[in-house]
Amino acid sequence: MDIQSQLEVKYYSDSCPKAEEIIKQQVIQLYNKHGNTAVSWVRNLFHDCIVKSCDASLLLATVGDVVSEQTSERSFGMRNFKYINTIKTALEKECPLTVSCADIVALSARDGIVMLGGPRIEMKTGRKDSKESYTTVLENFIPNHNDSISLVLSRFQAIGIDTQATVALLGAHSVGRVHCMNLVHRLYPTVDETLDPAHAEYLKRRCPTPNPDPKAVLYARNDLKTPMIIDNNYYKNILQHKGLLTVDEELATDPRTAPYVQKMADDNEYFYQQFSRAILLLSENNPLTADQGEIRKDCRFVNVN
Repeated sequence: MDIQSQLEVKYYSDSCPKAEEIIKQQVIQLYNKHGNTAVSWVRNLFHDCIVKSCDASLLLATVGDVVSEQTSERSFGMRNFKYINTIKTALEKECPLTVSCADIVALSARDGIVMLGGPRIEMKTGRKDSKESYTTVLENFIPNHNDSISLVLSRFQAIGIDTQATVALLGAHSVGRVHCMNLVHRLYPTVDETLDPAHAEYLKRRCPTPNPDPKAVLYARNDLKTPMIIDNNYYKNILQHKGLLTVDEELATDPRTAPYVQKMADDNEYFYQQFSRAILLLSENNPLTADQGEIRKDCRFVNVN
């Protein structure tokens, strides 16, 4: 039996009928206090699901034999994990040991996308939580910010996400920010010739030195026009060579991806349609079966039996 088909729409309709509503309300409340939480939820989905399975392995803290995936270089700049506990606490109050952390990752991303002005996506539930973290192999799954488009495409292909869907997922770079650490190599010692010169000047003001302090949180916004809205401005920007990461620039110029970039830049509805399809593919990657996983009581720790 295909594991994906074990996931179902409204999986909690009997065991915890208010589950999806509780997550949604928590996401809204958190967004109203800290708008950047919504961006974190979208990034969590990618970082959790592309590594082996959508199983909340990302949320495990370092304790005992577990080394948290959050300590990996690939997780640099990720934050707001503590607010996942806020959501989980609200669910535990309503239905103890019923709703998985993996489903919280998926549904908070779905609801976060709506808060960021993006499309509403109908998502299946019923994921189980992993009993281990995958820190040692994580870099074989998550592309680095400077990896080539070929590598990025192959990483997504490996979990069943086609080229068109990959182009759409990178549209998540329409929100949030890039830390200077991840873009200074395109500014110093010389400006990357593929970068729009005026935009490079702006970026140099945001990132004035070639060796930024990782703790200083120097960053540039991905999209200056609508920095907190998931929309097709990202594609318009990269077509003008204003992408911040190497992969953004390559996406706009590589013959395999450029036609989709152009189409998404021209048509926001088409972008939303492909983005929704891509988020679903990502969120249904290789879910754990009941005997492989568990429902964690606290998303940071494997249950102690």
